[in-house]
Amino acid sequence: MKVIKLFFLLLVYSIGAFAQSNIAEIGPIGLFKNSWTKPPAHIPNDVSIDAPLMGNGDVTMSVGYKGDCLRYYLSKNDFWRLRSQSDKLSGPRVVGFVDINMEGFNDADFSAEQFIRNGITTCLLNKKAQKLETKSWVSATDNLIFIELSAIDKATKVSINLTAPENKQAKLKTGKAGDICWLTRAFSDSVDIPTEVAVALKTINYTGNIIELQPGKKLLIALAIESKFKKAAPLEYVLNHIKKVNKNTVVTFLQQHNKWWDAYWNKSSVTVEDTVLMKAYYQGLYTMAACSRDIKFPPGIFGWTVTDTPRWNGDYHLNYNFQAPFYGLYAANRLEQGAPHDAPLLDFMPRGEWYAKNVTNTRGILYPVGIGPMGIEVTRNHPNHTEILEQEGLFFGQRSNAAYGLINMAQHWRCTYDKEYGKKIYPYALAIANFWEDYLQFENGRYVIYGDAIHEGSGKDKNPILSLGLIRNAFNLVIDLSATLKVDENRQEKWKDILTKLSDFPVQIRNSKKVFRYTEEGVDWWANNGLGIQQIYPANAITPDSKEELLTVARNTIDEMKRWQDMNTSNSFFVAAIRVGYDPSVIINELHKYALHTYPNGFQLNNPHGIENSCTIANALDEMLCMSAGNVIRLFSGFPKDKSAGFKNIRAWGAFLVSARLTNGVVADVKILSEQGMLCTIINPWPDKKVLLIRNGEKAEIFDGNSISFKTAINETIALKSI
Repeated sequence: MKVIKLFFLLLVYSIGAFAQSNIAEIGPIGLFKNSWTKPPAHIPNDVSIDAPLMGNGDVTMSVGYKGDCLRYYLSKNDFWRLRSQSDKLSGPRVVGFVDINMEGFNDADFSAEQFIRNGITTCLLNKKAQKLETKSWVSATDNLIFIELSAIDKATKVSINLTAPENKQAKLKTGKAGDICWLTRAFSDSVDIPTEVAVALKTINYTGNIIELQPGKKLLIALAIESKFKKAAPLEYVLNHIKKVNKNTVVTFLQQHNKWWDAYWNKSSVTVEDTVLMKAYYQGLYTMAACSRDIKFPPGIFGWTVTDTPRWNGDYHLNYNFQAPFYGLYAANRLEQGAPHDAPLLDFMPRGEWYAKNVTNTRGILYPVGIGPMGIEVTRNHPNHTEILEQEGLFFGQRSNAAYGLINMAQHWRCTYDKEYGKKIYPYALAIANFWEDYLQFENGRYVIYGDAIHEGSGKDKNPILSLGLIRNAFNLVIDLSATLKVDENRQEKWKDILTKLSDFPVQIRNSKKVFRYTEEGVDWWANNGLGIQQIYPANAITPDSKEELLTVARNTIDEMKRWQDMNTSNSFFVAAIRVGYDPSVIINELHKYALHTYPNGFQLNNPHGIENSCTIANALDEMLCMSAGNVIRLFSGFPKDKSAGFKNIRAWGAFLVSARLTNGVVADVKILSEQGMLCTIINPWPDKKVLLIRNGEKAEIFDGNSISFKTAINETIALKSI
């Protein structure tokens, strides 16, 4: 233990003044870093990249190295070509590049380190005893970027260029204003919504863009970036903004940057013995903080855009890819990063209503497979799928995309019971209820789904298991919203009738075990995805309180699939296994292997899908430590009892912030903060003992039994102790 503590101290002191902050407050996160021993191989790339990931939730940046050039790729969540057409006519676009060419450094040795606690990234180039170091970061509190260059031992000639890719669709303007270089990039021709972004760059300590960099005298490059969505005159704004940046203000920006990140890490914390899992836990939360904070423009499928030709139009892919990176943010108490998820789904409602009316002849909303921000539909008239288009929309026969969009809204609601948020999402939830009221067919005493593909293009399946789960989630949510907000209460009887009489999940026998069937009629099994367990999670239709027969089938299905490292659905598979009581030791071992199967930046190896698996491990660990599905809190129920762990402020259903510790199989330090004053139900952490409640520091009630329930008051803190 002394050796570990000494290592921690040495590592903290080695970070230097450029990255200093109060490590004690944020715990072990200050010690985790990503490392590269060679240049990233997958940048630029039309899919996910393997380079360092920096950002503030609006502006994002990554870095690559080739020849004698370090290239910083600039991107911004709200910079798209916005046109409701497919065939690369719409999608996010790269903002531009900062190229740093270094004389004498052609194909130099490259290494890089990035501290997860604040994203500060250091690149080191070494060529024939000549060394050059760069440190870069995107300000967490402003749309500013800083790149610091240092020549080590020997002067180095560098040139700095602000550029953007050639694109006939884009309007590019460049210029100089005194010592400031600038560019604007716009998509305004043949689009539904014009977009424009501006970048201004200046150097500090040196002047000009060709510089003889001297040892001991650092070069600081500062950039300001803004879009027309945020400022009416973005170029004027960035020029004025960058003028205010100097070597003194940079210190202030860095302090504010570290302060923001410190506060972010203190929203919740998790500690487990496995440092591989610990790093992966915080890596995922770092990634989402770096790319998700713009309330109107969530990140696209890859998070970081480095070309003008992202695959799948860089879209919001609605049959899981878009939703998946947000799954774990609510339990982890990162609501600000989860909030951007909703905007494109809500903005698309008018077109969704049109599709429901004209494709399925129903009320409500029907969504295609891929959309963009601000009501844009990036898959419309897809040229590679003309034979299956429905009224120009690409659905692949699936009717569940809009209901899939409700998953994270439901989790946000259940973890906060914020009435203003409930009012915001209620029209969307109601529209989904309206659609399924009309689309479901009632026959032989049950509600049945016809003509709904379980998998993209799988055909006109009957009762696909995923839709059966998503419908249950939707109607449970709309009933809860209706009751809390006191609207449409006269419709609850119908919704409850649907829930009561909805078809059961189809089952089958495989290898002598009863497992779930993907559909009642149609596809029975799919060898390379985990759709057959998504009714468990993320649809929340099966919980530990479900009938034991159903839970047995669920565990059998998990065992039959073993999709721990799946190209598509690992982000739901782990939590599904945890929910139904699968062997915790197997799950933790598979999580460890999964955490090692990544590029240095945390993206899954050889998986093109970008950010969708960012929080897979964070979500799984939170679920193992504090499960609350069905409004029942279960502490460490999915965690191996022979391992120690602890957590602070995991957000549970019912708007509770929960903290606890497990040591040598014994639960301790249980604390619950009630934000909304709701009834709290918890499985007794000490099954053979009574439980004493301590309310705001005062001893209160005593309970016994396996499950205990107690009233709470708004903002009341309750500690639980065994007696």
